[in-house]
Amino acid sequence: MGSGGRLQWAAVSVSVVLLAVWYRQPADRLDAVLESLLRAERLTAAPEITADRPAPRVAVGYGGCMDLFARALSVLDDGQCQVRPAHHGFLKDRRQLQQTFLYFFQHGAAAERYISDGSLFAELVALARKAPDARYEVGGNAPVMAARFAREGCSVLLGSGRYAGQHVPERVEVVGPQTPQPDIHLILEYAANTHWCRQATTRANRFIIHSDVANPTLSALEDFGEALKKFDPDMLVVSGLQMMDNFPFKEGARRQRLELLRQQLVSQQSRTKIHFEMASFTDTQLLTEMLELVTPYVDSMGMNEQELPNLQSMLLYGNVSLVSDANPRVAGVLDQMRDVMRALGDVEPDAGSGRRPLTRLHVHTLAFQAIMTRRDSIWKNSMSAAARASLTAHRHICGTKQVDTRKARLIMDDSFSVSSEPGSRRVPFDPSRPVSCWTEGQYEMCVAPVLVCTEVYQTAGGGDNISSAGLVPQILG
Repeated sequence: MGSGGRLQWAAVSVSVVLLAVWYRQPADRLDAVLESLLRAERLTAAPEITADRPAPRVAVGYGGCMDLFARALSVLDDGQCQVRPAHHGFLKDRRQLQQTFLYFFQHGAAAERYISDGSLFAELVALARKAPDARYEVGGNAPVMAARFAREGCSVLLGSGRYAGQHVPERVEVVGPQTPQPDIHLILEYAANTHWCRQATTRANRFIIHSDVANPTLSALEDFGEALKKFDPDMLVVSGLQMMDNFPFKEGARRQRLELLRQQLVSQQSRTKIHFEMASFTDTQLLTEMLELVTPYVDSMGMNEQELPNLQSMLLYGNVSLVSDANPRVAGVLDQMRDVMRALGDVEPDAGSGRRPLTRLHVHTLAFQAIMTRRDSIWKNSMSAAARASLTAHRHICGTKQVDTRKARLIMDDSFSVSSEPGSRRVPFDPSRPVSCWTEGQYEMCVAPVLVCTEVYQTAGGGDNISSAGLVPQILG
């Protein structure tokens, strides 16, 4: 071979090597992030359970259901899309269902709505059963969170209806009224870049519809309250209150149930920490009652990127924010968290009334996890908690126990501002130390990137699993 040929081959070889290095860099970065997150997660591995160190005791209420998963367009698309996006607090007919679904679909935002027409809901369930890949799973915030706590090594008391064929993990004890069959929730899922009604969604998500009978009334409340006295939990988790949203209660009945819930919270010992898992709400009156009867009595709250601005809007302005940015920037989320903490955390505990300051706030988004805690509170291990929450997000949504970086991507910025205020400090992203923690006065802040799953198995239940996984390192102390 002549010298010219050798030079050409050398040039090709160098190009191949450079190309391989260029393609490998993102994979190396993801691997570095994963290894660092795993190290942080392992810092608070569940200790061996002994007589001297029993498993953490977690009580989770209220309600439960069976989730029926189906592709959204298999149920909604009749081939004649003639609606425009519109919001409805509850759904009376198929047209309102399509309008409200499209309203959230165009933003890639999750939502949950009550259908007042039981016959229509039954028709939709029948359609969903025939859809490709339709499947049933145990659902409801409380059962999903209970199952996650059990997998994380906790002993769990679940306040939910009991029914024949109910499947719960070994470590979970169920209390509540016996029912002939559970309520059904229809989980209408869609992938990123799905097109419908001249709209395209930027991310995978779901729209949940139900026509519940038992869950809106917190039917397990009394049985759960009696069992709590004997169970003596380290932590009580309140969830599922969104089932009350726009449900046709008789005058005063909803407030009466919330008052009984308040009494249950007040009756807990001060050493029992109380966590409230937010959800999708549209009823301003319900949110007002919750801010009076629930949030003043909890230590910790968990929510997503839609629920945080909704809560902030209610606290600051007294109105509901129906839909927000599906992929918010870190700075904006941190500012909203500070507003919530100022409103609910800057109060003194009152043993007489049972009021508690909010000392922990966890916000989970597609791109990152953010945890804010009071430094003088029980909540420790925030870095490990943020890492575990991040890894759980990938594992749950991909439907796997192991994180595969070939099915992951980072969408968090290479650096972020700690606030939207001009001149705020920027925090660079370091793959070898991806969880960023810092202190602000009496608070500690931690932000962890999520290895976003690119091959989605399911989105429903993500927040419940993420919040539960993030709580465990912090109740281990």
